[in-house]
Amino acid sequence: MSTLEGLAAPGFTLQNEQGKTISLSDFAGEKYVVLYFYPKDMTPGCTTQACDFRDAEKDFSELNAEILGVSADSKERHEKFIEKHGLPFSLLVDEDHQVSEAYGVWKLKKMYGKEFWGIERSTFLIDPTGTVIKEWRKVKVKEHIEEVLETLKAISGD
Repeated sequence: MSTLEGLAAPGFTLQNEQGKTISLSDFAGEKYVVLYFYPKDMTPGCTTQACDFRDAEKDFSELNAEILGVSADSKERHEKFIEKHGLPFSLLVDEDHQVSEAYGVWKLKKMYGKEFWGIERSTFLIDPTGTVIKEWRKVKVKEHIEEVLETLKAISGD
């Protein structure tokens, strides 16, 4: 997929772990959104990534940014993941992967010789006007959160 940088972020409305509806438009004109797509709750890489975002949440919040995680897991599984790791942000349910497809992160993947469809770990930084100002695709978890935070600091002038 070609880049979304500089384009209007695909809009979405999804349920979070509590069944509350969250839309990208909820943050319009008010906040940056760090929208991160990850393959699966409770897996090692996804747990590390979620906990890294958790540990940096205060820094993101001080820069007027809302963190939202997205996977194809159920709200019940998201709820357990949040409880187990004390995550202070919402995880959105994209079971039909429409939002993942809109962002171009629903991919044919290979593991142990088997092919399957799933989410390619990716992060999108969306400004208060709803524009994608930076994207990271095929994310490697190590030091990723610091890179997103540094980019946000540079963009927001802090």
